[in-house]
Amino acid sequence: MEGRRAAELAARQSFGKLVAWLTAHCGDVAAAEDALGDAFLAALRRWPVEGVPRAPEAWLLVVARRRLIDRARRDRTLEQLLPELDAAAPGLDPDTSENAMEIPDERLRLLFLCAHPAIDPGLQAPLMLQTVLGLTASRIAAAFLVAPATMGQRLVRAKAKIRDAGIPFVLPPDEALPARSAAVLQAIYAAYTTGWNGGGDDGRDRGLTREAVLLARLCAALLPEEPEAGGLLALLLHCEARHGARRAADGSYVPLLEQEPGQWDAALIAEAEAALTQASQAGKPGRFQLEAAIQSLHAHRAVSGRVDWPALLGLYDALLALAPSAGAQVSRIAVLAELAGPAGALAELDAVAAAEPALTEHQPWWALRAHLLQRTGQAGEAQQAYRRAIALADDPAVRGFLGQRAAAAAPASAPLPDDPGDRRHAGRP
Repeated sequence: MEGRRAAELAARQSFGKLVAWLTAHCGDVAAAEDALGDAFLAALRRWPVEGVPRAPEAWLLVVARRRLIDRARRDRTLEQLLPELDAAAPGLDPDTSENAMEIPDERLRLLFLCAHPAIDPGLQAPLMLQTVLGLTASRIAAAFLVAPATMGQRLVRAKAKIRDAGIPFVLPPDEALPARSAAVLQAIYAAYTTGWNGGGDDGRDRGLTREAVLLARLCAALLPEEPEAGGLLALLLHCEARHGARRAADGSYVPLLEQEPGQWDAALIAEAEAALTQASQAGKPGRFQLEAAIQSLHAHRAVSGRVDWPALLGLYDALLALAPSAGAQVSRIAVLAELAGPAGALAELDAVAAAEPALTEHQPWWALRAHLLQRTGQAGEAQQAYRRAIALADDPAVRGFLGQRAAAAAPASAPLPDDPGDRRHAGRP
């Protein structure tokens, strides 16, 4: 049992590091994954019988490297890998003590490889989750609402493109680094929001958010000079800290302003604050830092017992100036309602939709409009807006919450909102 546990622990802790090292020496992500998979199978067979080697990572790399060499000798298209794989042999000694075995961490280069401009942006996050964290294609497919076979084929094609196009396993040049690092961070954020908006608390969605946080931690550690990496980590940690408070004991949805701060994870908040403080010291504000600062202000309610609405409005103004988005626009108007009243906020909400009609397909726009109409006593219009917000929501708990609000806004003779089948969702953490 000890050997199996050691192999499973190595798979959880070292998969991405080992794939990255192998890819650095063979240039083929898929071949590196296959060879490492064979090495883990060998470990599951041999470690329970022979005992766990003193340097498990080195043992796995030696076996995987041998598999790659064997494959290269059989496959003429891979013959060019042999010199590099032969040269990689020195320093890999599975009999050395683990503390003396230093394997270079190539995961940062692997992240940038997955975010290469030649890779479909929609596949960058799934590719990172598979190659760096070792998630299966079926698990990634379930999180991204794609058929497993479809996701598997897409990932295979993406890896083949890396190999066939000869995309180099190197960090981008200095002039390309900002854009490529932004792509890496955006892909991690997309993975996190996919899990966050997954419509519940099942293990699949929670697993995806946790894996995205792991990637964010990795980027913050490997990109210490990039403040947005720290900003993204702070943002995701603040969101994770509130996860347990998003649902009541009966599973019903609890909006942020109605959550009990005592249920927030204080340790995660403290870690988020430290990451944000360190990032802000660079003096280069960015989107993720500003979004993390917004979440930090909400988290401060656990100390002060109130929300600093003027400060929040200022942060949203800065965010919209730097990185305008539908979500930021709607959130800013929600803050404005607390400062200037619902009537003025409602007028601005309609004005921004007139300028950008696409906002009317944004579920939070309808939810906020329904709320503001309800606060201004326009019950009939509030009912209609709530119906639209419910139709655009995927999460059953959110639909239930909006249905309760709609019932409270409805005249006594009005029917309750339906539960339509068209439930697109455009939410965010």
